[in-house]
Amino acid sequence: MINYLWFLMIASGIAVAALNGRIEVITEAIVKGAEQAVAISIGLAGLIAFWSGMMEIAQASGMMALLARLMRPIAKKLFPEVPSGHPAMGALLLAMSANILGLGNACTPLGIKAMEELQKLNREKDTASNSMCTFLVITASSLTIIPGTIIALRAAQGSSAPAEVVGPIIFATTCSTLAAIVLDRILRRYW
Repeated sequence: MINYLWFLMIASGIAVAALNGRIEVITEAIVKGAEQAVAISIGLAGLIAFWSGMMEIAQASGMMALLARLMRPIAKKLFPEVPSGHPAMGALLLAMSANILGLGNACTPLGIKAMEELQKLNREKDTASNSMCTFLVITASSLTIIPGTIIALRAAQGSSAPAEVVGPIIFATTCSTLAAIVLDRILRRYW
């Protein structure tokens, strides 16, 4: 369905440009868009390399483990079905820690590992468990303290203060995570 919508928007843009005798605008937009895509991709590649390195340093230095230990009491309340010593709890804590630090590219494989571990605990293999649903909504709401990708995108686009969005992002992601947890608990009770 979304492919049809994209096609419709592109085709209507080309048709309007042709009807107005300004078809060259389409070519200019394509070239400029391609240039911007390459510039942003190169900037993001550098950012991903930087944060991947930071993630390795954080893991090697024990910072991720420390953050995971600090989050353990909260995680026990959020995921009461997961035993404390089970590998699923460790995977959950690492994935949530990566998310909080704004390491979305590192959070994805950690999140997949967490879901695999949660599936091992799941009694009904064809249905998501409560812990899986809770983890999904927490990951999707994405509480973020260091929004590295957004800062990099703003810097790549020439923002004079790319980090000025940190405060609003922390506020917005805190609200979205709290709302996700509350809604998860409400739906868990009635579903």
